Amino acid sequence: MKTIADVMSRDVTSVSPDDPIRRAAELMDDLDVGALPVTEGQRLVGMITDRDITIRATAAGLGPEDTQVADVMTEDICHCYEDQSTDDVMQDMRDIQIRRVPVVSRDQHTLIGIVALADIAETEMDDSKTAQTLLEISSQVPVGQAPTTL
Repeated sequence: MKTIADVMSRDVTSVSPDDPIRRAAELMDDLDVGALPVTEGQRLVGMITDRDITIRATAAGLGPEDTQVADVMTEDICHCYEDQSTDDVMQDMRDIQIRRVPVVSRDQHTLIGIVALADIAETEMDDSKTAQTLLEISSQVPVGQAPTTL
């Protein structure tokens, strides 16, 4: 059985809760990602997504220089440990409909990596459970239910 350590990315860029959201947006643009872990030192304290910036800040009229990451980030996030099985983490991703999960150390809760659904899928492409997870996360129609047409 594969573990998260086998598939995760260890080179992770993060932002501080005190950073302006402009910095987070610029990093997302530079890295071509839609989410960044938020850390105080190395300790994971949340995640910020492009959607957080758009919905919680821009739509509310908050300025990119005046608004801190802490003002729009999500604090209560799903995370995993590098010794967890990929199957367990895929189940969590399926249950809460997310595509990426920060990986933290068990003792200090420090950020050590990130795992994306694509990372797991690349190593298990012939596994029907992976295909099922991809389908459930990517689709708004529950698996086994036919989409409705208008």
